[in-house]
Amino acid sequence: MIISTKEALVFAVLGTCFTWFMTALGSSFVLFFKEIKDSVLDTMLGFAAGVMIAASFWSLLNPAIEMSDGSWVPAVVGFLLGGAFLRLIDLVLPHVHPGDDISEREGIKTPWGKSTLMFLAVTLHNFPEGLAVGVAFGALASGFESATLAGAMALALGIGIQNLPEGAAVAIPLRREGLSRWKSFFWGQFSGMIEPIGGLLGALMVTIARPLLPYTLAFAAGAMIYVVAEEVIPESQKGKHGHLATLGVMLGFAVMMVLDVALG
Repeated sequence: MIISTKEALVFAVLGTCFTWFMTALGSSFVLFFKEIKDSVLDTMLGFAAGVMIAASFWSLLNPAIEMSDGSWVPAVVGFLLGGAFLRLIDLVLPHVHPGDDISEREGIKTPWGKSTLMFLAVTLHNFPEGLAVGVAFGALASGFESATLAGAMALALGIGIQNLPEGAAVAIPLRREGLSRWKSFFWGQFSGMIEPIGGLLGALMVTIARPLLPYTLAFAAGAMIYVVAEEVIPESQKGKHGHLATLGVMLGFAVMMVLDVALG
């Protein structure tokens, strides 16, 4: 299916607004629960990681290879650049991971409080997800047969599903840090606002420079895998429920694989 550039941008914004809504829905759990059991939280984080890993291959890397007539060069180059870009942001952006002490903050030094730094950490997570969805919808205007509306919708649906537990995983720790229910909800859902921005940027990148599409798809995959390996999985394995987190990874991967293969 080939669509116009304008339609691709509209689809990208709508798709990432859906993933933002799912983040907000997950964050709304904090309005009803002050805490979630660590076992449940770790499982949810593992599930989110599994979805992101599967989406990186089935929805991004595999199409990038197909668009390159089987060549591995664009996929590898784009993948590594995506990871390098996130590493650079990780070094610069002030943030602290949920569950860590403020003394473990990363990035440039600032006087900002722990709640703000935690919010920035999760915002860093969400940018690659929005970028990936935007690139997938932007690819529909490229003319490549492997870029399908069903595949892009499957990716948006998968990212949205994993944003549900991720939203709760942001808001609940903020509540534990002493923020009110509504403030915790606000900052939890606000962390997902970066996704429409990333989605629009991703779609624009693809439509402006169509020959770079395989590299852009792989770039989004590399950025997501970096986040998973650097933060999501280690966070899920910190407590005493690593086995549940691992089962969550397996389940999340399977769900995303089914969505992509069945719909894409």
